[in-house]
Amino acid sequence: MKVGLFGQFYHSDSEKYVLTLLEALEEREVEIVVEVKYLEHLRRFLKVEKNYGTFASFEDLDEGYDLFFSVGGDGTILRTVLYIRDLGIPVLGINTGRLGFLATVQKEHIREAVDSVFSGTYEVVGRTLLQISTRPENEALAEINFALNEVAVNRKDTASMITVATYLNDEYLTSYWADGLIIATPTGSTGYSLSCGGPVLTPDATGLVITPIAPHNLNARPLVIPDDTEIRLKVSGRENNYLVSLDSRVATLPEETEIIIRKAPFAMRMVELRSESFLKTLRNKLLWGEDKRN
Repeated sequence: MKVGLFGQFYHSDSEKYVLTLLEALEEREVEIVVEVKYLEHLRRFLKVEKNYGTFASFEDLDEGYDLFFSVGGDGTILRTVLYIRDLGIPVLGINTGRLGFLATVQKEHIREAVDSVFSGTYEVVGRTLLQISTRPENEALAEINFALNEVAVNRKDTASMITVATYLNDEYLTSYWADGLIIATPTGSTGYSLSCGGPVLTPDATGLVITPIAPHNLNARPLVIPDDTEIRLKVSGRENNYLVSLDSRVATLPEETEIIIRKAPFAMRMVELRSESFLKTLRNKLLWGEDKRN
């Protein structure tokens, strides 16, 4: 078996857990390939001296990997997407931070997770990605033009709201007068969209969520649409530029630039252990059932 290993940085309290993961994989004679900057962190803080194979970008990977371990939190998994892209490598998130919706394996249960992988007691679930294009084409978004959580447009260099004219399959929907607009996948429905009042969708739902950010009109409510809908946005405001974000990546676009958002032709493949489900995470994350009156 060949696996990839990626983390953004080293958590000071995660030493024994990272070592546990490496030991559990090495005991089963797994070929481990580590992201080059993360390996530098491990060698610096954990004194890891063994020579592992390394990768630095998407171009260094291929479909020969059986699994990818993302060590950190949900933000680390969002960065992992940039390496995996359309290769279809299943990703298992090891949570070394706070409770997350994507990195569901808690650090205390790493050995059990590795055992589950080798015993086959897990499922691989496809997660919808969004893909954007622009008119005219923008070089900053030409290559890495996809997002796992959401695509959002926001005001830039102004305290004034922007107007986002929104079209669904070329039919005019409305013009949102707000700080911005979020287009979220089911995965992203528990992130930025949720904090702005959007609904939660289960990961297997075939829909997208349109959520305005601090709209001026209180009757501008979140809307769930089919995930095969083409969404076109035209932004106008007092400034000549606005921001577009794809998960954690942000670019500045001129006001005359239109954005077209579609479901990506490939999906992110997430490993779900049978001991960890989305509904269980939802209960724990949102503290459902903590009210003693229930």
